[in-house]
Amino acid sequence: MRVVKNLWKDKLAAASFLVIMVTITAGIAAPLIAPNDPNEVNMNLRYAASSWEYLLGNDHLGRCILSRLIYGIRPSVLWVLVALFISVFIGAVLGFAAGYFRGKTDALVMRMCDTMLSFPGYVMALAIVGILGVGLENILIAFILIKWAWFARLIRTSVMQYAEQGYVKFAKASGISDFKIIYQHIVPVTLSDIAVLSSSSIGSMVLQISGFSFLGLGIQAPNAEWGMMLNEARETMLTKPELMLAPAFAIIIVVSAFNFLSDALQVALDPKLVTSKKRSFGTNAKNKLQEKEVAS
Repeated sequence: MRVVKNLWKDKLAAASFLVIMVTITAGIAAPLIAPNDPNEVNMNLRYAASSWEYLLGNDHLGRCILSRLIYGIRPSVLWVLVALFISVFIGAVLGFAAGYFRGKTDALVMRMCDTMLSFPGYVMALAIVGILGVGLENILIAFILIKWAWFARLIRTSVMQYAEQGYVKFAKASGISDFKIIYQHIVPVTLSDIAVLSSSSIGSMVLQISGFSFLGLGIQAPNAEWGMMLNEARETMLTKPELMLAPAFAIIIVVSAFNFLSDALQVALDPKLVTSKKRSFGTNAKNKLQEKEVAS
């Protein structure tokens, strides 16, 4: 409750949260709120200007830009959230196991993480797409395979910090099972770090999936996606630049909202970052966990 109150006191965080909620709701309810069929081709309306029926105009095939923008929320945001959840879940399970049990479990998990993190993220993603083929599903699989190791390593560092606390050692001495200790004592105190890490990754993942779609490696036509819409409008960027404005602003607004909310969430969970006059954004949770990892 304290975290929620602190977030709502921040007007920028509250506005960012509302933007994210409206975006997610619009993506889920796209068939209900989209004014037209996003894939309906009407060459008579090719490059038509905005009207009451088509508020944002029509693209090179006469399709409704607003409808495609709304449907584009699904691959650009909603499926990214699904991939992020799976990555965090896998990383959390392995991170908790490595950070709590240590020994051979820690060594095995960390060697797996080192192997995955030894490859640059984009190179790894391109290799996976090259093996599995282009498409949204394969891009999401690549994201999961890349991100889980990063989450596991950072979550493991956070778990190691709390596993050495006195109340955890007392619980072990009392004969409480390891899984019950993890569930009751470790998970609650590490949720804040996991929340900040997750929220700080969403924006970059949205940009990445839009970038892959822009290059033609993501979702395929005629399905709508913001990066693909930018690619389709690229040929007329000098004569009709307004065609690029809708997807470009959508990406900028959503990514900015996630980043602002991530910063506000970090401050709400760690009041030490707030000064008497202004907020300090100098060190984020990722850097703090990496510093702890180096120290360990």
